[in-house]
Amino acid sequence: MLKPGLNLQLGQTLTMTPQLQQAIRLLQLSTLELQAEIQQALESNPMLEQAEDDELGADAGDTADTDSDANTDDGESGSDAAGTGETVDAGGSEDIIPDELVTDSRWEDIYDASASPRGPDDRDPLENTSDDDGGGLQDHLLWQLHLSHLTPRDQRIGAALIDTINGDGYLEGDVETLAETISRSEDPPVDTDEVEAVRHWLQHCDPLGVGSLDLRECLEVQLGELAPDAPSREAARALLEHGMDALARRDYKALQRQSGVRDGDELAAALDLIRTLNPRPGAQISETPPEYVVPDVYVRHTDRGWQVDLNPEIAPRIRINDLYAGMVRQVSDARDSAFMRDQLQEARWFIKSLHSRNDTLLRVARAIVERQQGFLEHGEVAMQPLILRDIAEALEMHESTISRVTTQKYMHTPRGVFEFKYFFSSHVGTSDGGECSATAIRAMIRELIEEETPGKPLSDSRLAQILADRGINVARRTVAKYREGMNLPSSSERRQMAAMPTGSKPKGA
Repeated sequence: MLKPGLNLQLGQTLTMTPQLQQAIRLLQLSTLELQAEIQQALESNPMLEQAEDDELGADAGDTADTDSDANTDDGESGSDAAGTGETVDAGGSEDIIPDELVTDSRWEDIYDASASPRGPDDRDPLENTSDDDGGGLQDHLLWQLHLSHLTPRDQRIGAALIDTINGDGYLEGDVETLAETISRSEDPPVDTDEVEAVRHWLQHCDPLGVGSLDLRECLEVQLGELAPDAPSREAARALLEHGMDALARRDYKALQRQSGVRDGDELAAALDLIRTLNPRPGAQISETPPEYVVPDVYVRHTDRGWQVDLNPEIAPRIRINDLYAGMVRQVSDARDSAFMRDQLQEARWFIKSLHSRNDTLLRVARAIVERQQGFLEHGEVAMQPLILRDIAEALEMHESTISRVTTQKYMHTPRGVFEFKYFFSSHVGTSDGGECSATAIRAMIRELIEEETPGKPLSDSRLAQILADRGINVARRTVAKYREGMNLPSSSERRQMAAMPTGSKPKGA
């Protein structure tokens, strides 16, 4: 029989402190999200201030100027110098932790989880931003509908049509069913001729061709808007009307036979004209706001090798406000004093977390550049195989930290701007026991296809054999997967394109 009792046991557990939670959250933010977070902190915490350009000296430059009369409060040191911090592995939730702080409190005492960083009416009225709640293509078409001179009845028909248009700009369903649906709320009932009339008006709105039933109709509408004397306009119309299936198959001989366009130069010019048309007109009006890329680090080549520096423009320089920090011990009211102490503590946490984020970001970027110098010097063909574990072991961090740092973080290099994750790829074994990056293999396949003899394209099996001769063991189906991923046509399609007259090949082929 078990008897109730009390037992005393000793053990160690790791708790997600507010400092650790804040450091993790800042680490995974993108540059634009970090700027918004810093701006919110500056607006909500009176202890933080943005250093002016003329004050960015030795103290303000590192955003760690906390030496004031209040720095002796609670026995804390006012130094906020950047450091690597302490690495803690918490079952995949480790991160860089700031220096130990004496004063601690519950997370909800400092941060209001229900508070929104920025209200819908707090945006700069002069800022060119998109409304996240906007309807995209539908709203754009409705705006044109409301500005038109159509009758109220036709406008209701147009609104019903717009509601059935998909993201590519095509009408879903048929006109007869739509007319029956609209007739339920219209007196007299709507017939298909009325719906067709409004639909034809809609097709000439912006973007041109929206509301079409199929691809051929969409392209024909766009051709109809060209000048009557536009070169190759009628030949292109004949290709769409009589040879759409052959055009989709890239069967150019059948296309000439079905369309009646026998002259090779005229056929080539008509194909070039068709390629200037937009097969998905609705896709050019996105429903999501644009995402702007701001590089987090800059990579440049110097006499001492490749150098990696943080982008000084990614975040404003902030520091502790000496005036308010000095008033902490001067306030007599207990409630006000507690509030100011909490704000000062929060400001120090925030600055320490920023230092930890920047230090971790810079260390990871330097480790990536050290391993991918071949890419920076010679391009994709020299890309080395790299996985998150390689960087994690080199920096003695957890893979989850490397994953956070490399997500939505960008590197400006002499070869362009790349996300950190771009430099990580799977690998394929080589005959000498080494490894080759999948990115390098893709670059080799593209290079081989570009250098192949016109009229004698290399098959996927032949490409795999050439790579095997170079010591890279890749299966034929892997070559086909890489080729399709780069939108490169097959050998039979390339052979057909090589047989076409000059100027008729698709762009980029």
